[in-house]
Amino acid sequence: MDAIVARNLKKSFGPVTAVDDVSIAIPEGGIFGFLGPNGAGKTTTIRMITGVLIPDAGSVRVLGTDVQEEPLTAKMKMGVIPENGTVYSDLTAEQNILITAKFFGMDRAAREERAFEILEQLGLLERRNDIVRTFSKGMRQRVSIACAIVHSPPVLILDEPTTGLDVYSRRLVIDTVRHMNRKGSTVLLTTHNIEEANALCSMISIINRGKIVATGSPEKLKKTFDTSGYVEVSFDQPVGPSLFSAPGITRAELWGDKWRVYTDDPDKAVKHLAAVAARDHRMIVSIATSNPTLEEAFVQLTTEV
Repeated sequence: MDAIVARNLKKSFGPVTAVDDVSIAIPEGGIFGFLGPNGAGKTTTIRMITGVLIPDAGSVRVLGTDVQEEPLTAKMKMGVIPENGTVYSDLTAEQNILITAKFFGMDRAAREERAFEILEQLGLLERRNDIVRTFSKGMRQRVSIACAIVHSPPVLILDEPTTGLDVYSRRLVIDTVRHMNRKGSTVLLTTHNIEEANALCSMISIINRGKIVATGSPEKLKKTFDTSGYVEVSFDQPVGPSLFSAPGITRAELWGDKWRVYTDDPDKAVKHLAAVAARDHRMIVSIATSNPTLEEAFVQLTTEV
């Protein structure tokens, strides 16, 4: 069974169509990434999936439950971290977790045991009795995550969970996502962080202008536009593009003080560059090879006219 199935979702706000016929199917057990530039429709889609917004058209099922027809049943299967946290600022960290656990029907002993476990896991145990409004943004986000996972949800949905966080908090969030996934939660994650999506997600959909423009594994999407790798090289003095004219080199672009040389055969390209440098008495200051990146695919997919 797919954990989440969204079919033909549409949502407009006045004359603006935010989501236009979006369909996604997320298999159980994986971490699914939902990427797109600002205003692409990510958060609107998430709000329809979680039942916060009613779609103009289309349907959503979470583990077989229709979100519009049985919203409470569907929401009991989800843990949600919205774009803006929903913690109660005038309660302590522990009180936030305990009251959320109570909403999900957990008995007192289970609530207290689970709260202690999560507070320890997220590095909040020493601050358990402090009022949340005294917390930093990173700590508040950790409390939001604690509330979302307190009932060990089979589906965990996170909307930009690491935006603006310090390194320590970001690492804790990512570790918690992985931990919940290993325990059996299917994860739907929206993010602007391409590196984060590449490291976490087994499948990714990219949305642009309200439409899904690509879906696939990170490795598949990296190969979408350019199957070649590239060599990045810099010399001790300026060079012209004619230096990079050789079999196997498809193009060369100036990147700051370096040249990025695209090629189907990086080994041959490196040897050519070394030979030309020796012939012309130039010194190679730095040289490195790289494969296509998810960021390059993302940029090209979201800038197509």
